[in-house]
Amino acid sequence: APESLMQALEDLDYLAALDNDGNLSEFGIIMSEFPLDPQLSKSILASCEFECVEEMLTIAAMVTAPNCFLHAPPGTEEIALTCWRKFSHPAGDHFTLINVFNAFKEASANSASQYNSNEKWCRDYFLSCSALRMAEVIRAELVEIMKRIELPISEPDFGSEENILSIKKSLLSGYFMHIARDVDGSGNYLMLTHRQVAQLHPFSAYSNTRRIPEWVLFHEFSIAEDNSIRVVSEISPDLFAELVPQYYFSNLPPSESKDILQEVINHLSAGSTTKEEQK
Repeated sequence: APESLMQALEDLDYLAALDNDGNLSEFGIIMSEFPLDPQLSKSILASCEFECVEEMLTIAAMVTAPNCFLHAPPGTEEIALTCWRKFSHPAGDHFTLINVFNAFKEASANSASQYNSNEKWCRDYFLSCSALRMAEVIRAELVEIMKRIELPISEPDFGSEENILSIKKSLLSGYFMHIARDVDGSGNYLMLTHRQVAQLHPFSAYSNTRRIPEWVLFHEFSIAEDNSIRVVSEISPDLFAELVPQYYFSNLPPSESKDILQEVINHLSAGSTTKEEQK
């Protein structure tokens, strides 16, 4: 459909993948080397700048592979939730996925008979072994692409505050169009771009806790699954204001959320002006 094509071109333009003539920019050419959604490619490239490539590659592999969380058989839902909480990360679902992948790799390394041990470990934690193996394959392919086009791969540093902030910055660099705000304090998230209300997906770590973040970045939105946003991590308005392209922000439909963000942007720009004057 022409509308879909125009929307796709607009999104690529927001991601700096196109030049002024509508051709792929140099940045866009590098993005196109990755067999991924453009937003994910952009996040990986941003992770080179923010030095969190190892972690971003794991996230990219996990969100590209099938969902690793299995639907628990009737009567075992609470047991499954207890198992999944062991991987839960306070910063959000993207970070939880890194914990799951790292735990799977560790279980593989510690096993004598890898195949059977992996299967049993996944069953014990209500995880899909085939999905996690697929994530391993995808991640290895992404590493090969990084090496082929000579992009730097930083040392892993998962867990430090600096690393968590860097991962959020990398995600926001690609997914600034996937931001939502809890408008009533009860988990009704209004998406900035489409002005639709969505709820957290049941597999989100936040949906099993009392703490519901106000501002979130989400990987995808699904109408089929009861208007839910999937793979969600908390962000701050300040971080969003720092990384959002101004021409994207100015095209957002009017809303209370946009007004709040505009105040943050004004405050940040006023602060930077004062610093320049002091210099």
